Amino acid sequence: MNVKRIVAKTSREAMRQLREVLGPDAVILSNRAVEGGVEVLAMPAEAIASIAPPVEEMPPLQPEPPVVRSVPDMPRTRTETDPAVTFKRRLIERVAVPSADSTEMTQSIIAELKAMRTRLETRIDDLAWRDLPGRDPAGAVLMRDMLGAGFSAALARDLMDELPRGGSESDAQAWMRNTLMKRLGVMPNETGLLDDGGVFALMGPTGAGKTTTTAKLAARFVVRHGADKLALLTTDSYRIGGHEQLRIYGKILGVTVHAVRDAADLRLALAELRNKHTVLIDTVGMSQRDQAVAEQVEMLCQAGQPIKRLLMLNATSHGDTLNEVVEAYRQRGLDGCILTKIDEAASLGPALDCAIRHDLTVHYLATGQRVPEDLHLANRQYLIHRAFKTRTLASPWQLDEHELAYALSGQAFHAQESAVSLG
Repeated sequence: MNVKRIVAKTSREAMRQLREVLGPDAVILSNRAVEGGVEVLAMPAEAIASIAPPVEEMPPLQPEPPVVRSVPDMPRTRTETDPAVTFKRRLIERVAVPSADSTEMTQSIIAELKAMRTRLETRIDDLAWRDLPGRDPAGAVLMRDMLGAGFSAALARDLMDELPRGGSESDAQAWMRNTLMKRLGVMPNETGLLDDGGVFALMGPTGAGKTTTTAKLAARFVVRHGADKLALLTTDSYRIGGHEQLRIYGKILGVTVHAVRDAADLRLALAELRNKHTVLIDTVGMSQRDQAVAEQVEMLCQAGQPIKRLLMLNATSHGDTLNEVVEAYRQRGLDGCILTKIDEAASLGPALDCAIRHDLTVHYLATGQRVPEDLHLANRQYLIHRAFKTRTLASPWQLDEHELAYALSGQAFHAQESAVSLG
């Protein structure tokens, strides 16, 4: 059989080549996706027609007078109802190559079917959410409280799956808070950090409070070990006044401040400061989406000695933003985090959620601009209590149970709709 194989980047291109090679009456035998595009197998219409059983040509019968006989019916010529003729006609009808319009129509139908399926699934999810308070009152309270406090749906679902069944709503709330406190890692005391010393780099996006927090930590080291045992480094040569700000703090504390520009400068500076008990590095702030973040992390890793990296998490940021920050800065690992601008945050849920999901130990809480007063050790009980106490029913962002179900089902619907449209 004369089978033609055509490979093209798109179905439309394959159809165009098929018309040019075999004509508009070609028969498509198969159409499948392959590496680099699509593969179409086709045959000429004549080849397909030759496969059908031949139609026998018989001379027409001469009319005869009707005779009543008890014999079987006489054989008939092959007419339009004959199976062989019908088979051949259907083959010929199906040999036409689909046009671009028909291909687009097919794709449109498939997209519409996917959209209908998405809507049906969304309606089912909506009914499930709306029925949740009746089906699982404790689980509904857990979900409502966590989302209302700013925790992510991912963490809320995780806890909901582990929630002991059969308890009351108050039992669920107590279990939820205790579980969050167990999962939240905090530095038990600062004795080890201050006494062991070493090199610490404070990292994070612009405006997260790195320079001020560096000064606060420097003050604690000076109180414990004296100014001559501490050195400050800064890589912030971009921000106007960034280096000068840290130099002013260093002058107040009696600590030397050094500026470094690249990995070579950093290695040289650390070699010269090897007799210092502790070195604090104030890194340049940059967006978590900046490719230079990876370069900054690599520079710290090539310093010639281990550097403990602490990430500044701005508690006033949205949860998705904080998640992006951690994903960008966690390359090559992180040794913990410091929650900053606690005094400005309307909710601590997003920052705590990020620390829990990424298993980051919270070292300190920065609660203001005063140096060194506004820096405190992280306390699990305080943080979880504060997270759920901040939001009240008077908040314009607070949802009731019915609105929560509607919002969640709507989010799922729009997310799936977007996936369908993009697909």
